[in-house]
Amino acid sequence: MKSNFYAAAAMLCLMASAPASAQTVSPRPVVEDAAQAVSDHYWSEEIGANIAADLRRANEAGEFDRYTYPRDLAAALTARLQPRDAHFRVQWSAEAATPGGPPPGPPNRAEAEAAAARGAYGFARVEMLPGGVGYIDLRGFSNFSPGDAETSPARRAADAAMSLLAGASAIIIDESDCPGGSPAMVGYLSAYFTPPGADIFNTFRSRRGESSERNFVDPRGERRLDTPLFIITSGRTGSACEAFAYTLGAADRATIVGQRSGGAANPGGMGPLRDGFTMFISGGSPVNPITGRNWEGDGVPVDVEVASADALRRARVLALEAILAGSPSEAAAREAQWALDAVNAEGAALPARTLQQYAGDYGARRIALENGRLVLYRDRRPGLTLTPLGNDLFAVDYAAPLQRVRFERDSRGRVSALTQTLVSGEEFRNLKQ
Repeated sequence: MKSNFYAAAAMLCLMASAPASAQTVSPRPVVEDAAQAVSDHYWSEEIGANIAADLRRANEAGEFDRYTYPRDLAAALTARLQPRDAHFRVQWSAEAATPGGPPPGPPNRAEAEAAAARGAYGFARVEMLPGGVGYIDLRGFSNFSPGDAETSPARRAADAAMSLLAGASAIIIDESDCPGGSPAMVGYLSAYFTPPGADIFNTFRSRRGESSERNFVDPRGERRLDTPLFIITSGRTGSACEAFAYTLGAADRATIVGQRSGGAANPGGMGPLRDGFTMFISGGSPVNPITGRNWEGDGVPVDVEVASADALRRARVLALEAILAGSPSEAAAREAQWALDAVNAEGAALPARTLQQYAGDYGARRIALENGRLVLYRDRRPGLTLTPLGNDLFAVDYAAPLQRVRFERDSRGRVSALTQTLVSGEEFRNLKQ
C-alpha cells in the first residue's frame, strides 16, 4: 500500500550534505534519522514516539555500532522494527549513496506503470477451471484514482478478468503470492462481490484524519453477490492483498483457504534518510467495521487451514461442492461432479503390475504405461494421463478432465475393451487388439 510519506519526507531535512562511501557507513547518524522519521510520520504519534525512543536507547547503547556495512545496517534496523509493524523496512542503494547519484525514492512513474502493464496489473492468470470454477491468480492490486478511473488500464484489467469469468458458478481468487498494492483496487474488486452501500470497508486512521477503502466508483460489470467465493492466502500474502481477504472474510462473503497471511496491515510508503538509505513507514492503520480491529501481526484468519502446496486443490474441491449444493442444471451438475471426482483422485495410483493389464492397442487408441501411470494416445494427439477412480474406471488428466475411460473385461477377467466417454454423453468404444 502507498501513502504520501515520500512527499512528506521532503520536509524532514534529514539528508546529509555528504554521503558516506559505498562500502562503510557511520551507523549512529542513520539510526537517529530513522528514529526521527518514525517519530514524525508513523500513523500514531504516541506509538511512533515509543518506537523512536526504543531506537534511540538502542543507538545510545551502541547496539548498531558494529553494522558499518550499509546493507547490514539496513537489515539490522528492519529486524529491530518489524516486530512493531510488519511494514517497516529499511533499504540502502549504492547509487543513491554516490555523490551526484539519483536520490532515493519511488521509481519513475512511467517505469512503474510499464512494470504494472507487464504484470497484467496483478491479474497474472485468469481461467475457467473444469466444472464451472473461475480462477484468478492475483499477484497485486494495481492503483487507480478518481481522476483516471474512466481510462485506467488497471480498472480495465479488473473488469476484463471478471468478464471472462461471467459464466463461473464459483470463483477462486488465489492470493498466495500477492504481496500488496493499492487500497483503491481492494475496494473496487471487493465491490464486485458485495451489494452497493455495504458497510464492510476498512477505515484508515492517520495523523491527517480518516479515509475509507470503500470503492469510489462502481464496477462496470455485473456484481457477483451470490457466487460462492474462495480466497487462498499464505504467509506471502501481505498488505492490500490481506485487506481484500480480511474484508470479505469478516463480511462472511468469502471462505478463506490456506495459511494465515503475513500480518502487515498498516499502509505507508518509502521516504529518504541519509547516505543512500530509505525507509518504509506506515502512515495509516485500518479498522474493520465488523471486527473493530485489523490483521496486523496476526494475519488474516483462515476458515479452512491447509498446507500452501495443497491449498488450490482444496479450494477447487470446496468450489465444486458449493456448485453441486446450489441446484445446478443437470448438465452443470454432471460437469461439476466429474471435475470433483477428478480433483479428489489426484495423486491416486495403482501398482505397475495392475496397470500393465490395461496397456495395449485398442484400434484407434493406445494405452501405454509410462512412469507408473497410464497414458491414452490417439493418432498424433498428445497423450492424456489417466487417474484411477476405481473398478476399471479412470479420469482423464487436467487437460481434459471432463472425459472418462472405462475398461471392460471378458469372462476370464482379462481386459478386452475400453470406452472413452465425454461428459456430454458421447461414447467411443474400442476392442483391445
